Amino acid sequence: MVDYFIFDLDGTLLYSLGDLAASTNHALRSCGMPEHSIEDVRRFVGNGVKMLMIRAVPGGEENPRFDEAYSTFREHYMEHCFDTTKPYEGILETLSELKMRGKRMAIVSNKMQEATEQLRRRFFADYIDVAIGESERIRKKPAPDAVIEALRLLECDDRDRALYIGDSDVDIDTARASGLRCVSVLWGFRDRGFLTNHGADCLIDSPSELLAL
Repeated sequence: MVDYFIFDLDGTLLYSLGDLAASTNHALRSCGMPEHSIEDVRRFVGNGVKMLMIRAVPGGEENPRFDEAYSTFREHYMEHCFDTTKPYEGILETLSELKMRGKRMAIVSNKMQEATEQLRRRFFADYIDVAIGESERIRKKPAPDAVIEALRLLECDDRDRALYIGDSDVDIDTARASGLRCVSVLWGFRDRGFLTNHGADCLIDSPSELLAL
């Protein structure tokens, strides 16, 4: 029986690609750099906002204006992370049902901690109590640190009763490193072929399928 659910955020609970792309291109435009399509940004996300900008900025960290672009992104995103971001269809209903069944849930993201917590409060405060994002004290996914901390805060002492849910190869690797079973979702930023090629062995097409696990 699964009693603990650890969710990735972007591409799993939330469609946030529009706001991530808008902030990326605002930062690039401010620094006189070429902008990217939303599909480019889709490929860039998954390893935290610094890696997103390393991939987006020509020359990455070697670019003399990288720090300026990165700082501009962070500032803009904190002000605009709610502009078009919204939960995927069926997410709120599924979380509500899990909560009614007494399940405990957490968010583990490579997004900035402040933004992760703001998004939890805005969209999921009724269902999810724990949100762990990027911080200096915890290594980013795919390291298991954030998942281990989430399980501690959820008071989970049996990982066989916990499940990790995500939409990317980073999430598959995170679950593996954490000793958790992984469910890969097909409504996020990566498709079936990509996930299967990266070792996904349990894929779902809709959030409601979590209720049968």
